[in-house]
Amino acid sequence: MHEHLVTAAPREGLAARRRPAERDAFFDNAKYLAIVLVAVGHAWEPLRDGSRGVSALYLLVYAFHMPAFIVVSGYFSRNFDASPGKLRRLVTGLVVPYVVFETAYTFFTRWTDQEPGRPVSLLDPLYLTWFLVALFVWRLTTPLWKRVRHPVPVALAVAMLATLTPSIGDDLDLQRVLQFLPYFVLGLSLGPEHFRLVRRRTVRLLAGPVFAVALVAAYWAVPRMSGAWFYHRDSARELGAPGWSGPVMTLVAFGCSLVLVGCFLALVPGRRTWFTALGEGTLYGYLLHGFLVQGARFWGWYGPPWLHTPLGVAALTLAAAAVVTTLCTPPVRRALRCVVEPELRWAFHRETPRPAGP
Repeated sequence: MHEHLVTAAPREGLAARRRPAERDAFFDNAKYLAIVLVAVGHAWEPLRDGSRGVSALYLLVYAFHMPAFIVVSGYFSRNFDASPGKLRRLVTGLVVPYVVFETAYTFFTRWTDQEPGRPVSLLDPLYLTWFLVALFVWRLTTPLWKRVRHPVPVALAVAMLATLTPSIGDDLDLQRVLQFLPYFVLGLSLGPEHFRLVRRRTVRLLAGPVFAVALVAAYWAVPRMSGAWFYHRDSARELGAPGWSGPVMTLVAFGCSLVLVGCFLALVPGRRTWFTALGEGTLYGYLLHGFLVQGARFWGWYGPPWLHTPLGVAALTLAAAAVVTTLCTPPVRRALRCVVEPELRWAFHRETPRPAGP
């Protein structure tokens, strides 16, 4: 009996090492729900004029949906060490899709006459593509943040200083890269135990009331403040605000967003659901839904008056959720894997295993 246990243990360990790590349903659920909120927020944007209620919902969603996505992205970037394999995946998973979709969005905006003379420029991210640039920069700097003693306060200081620097300009959308940086660095600093904390029953019970209070606060704030602070793409001066307000609003927005991100994660189911597998395809939904959102304006889909009623807003919300869900499905991923997640084996040297140490 004892001999069997001794000899079986290494075999089981070897088998476990060979099996691919099982995905955590909680994080796939969180990514899917976050991408649905991104698509819904974009769909609401043309309905904000004349509707304080839609504007409040829009402000609430924008306060936490991208921070949630970025925190989770940071969490899964903790093991990035600039090794050849990870650098290769960085190129194939971010650089190549950026070049493809930046070019595609440029030609699409020309076709829809939104910016007929816009040149193809890889230095000026268009619409949704800024996130690929940001994630590329953030991941490259991951080894540095892992060496810093207090990474989140340092990243917050960088974001605060960025709001004071309008001269940063639009190259690579660096304002947004720097202002969203603290959320990524926070994700790098988190461990599984921190996510277990926000998933406790007490936090789940509080999440609903907190969202309700936040919605009331957003409704109050709509005519009194600019929601552009949550876009994190402009300096204080570019928003017409005094310089000192930039660092202050950075801290305020960070605090508000973290509370809402915590409440959002508390409500995310931890078990496998019908949409869990769709969490693997959120990059597809993110990059593709923008064509429909931009095209909807060009094609006049927002013209019917009924669409600007509460029933119309509800119908549009369901439609946006259904569309982005479809874009995350396996058939879409198989069809477009060559441009979103290409292998490009021909472009890289074959990796050779390192010799074992003495």
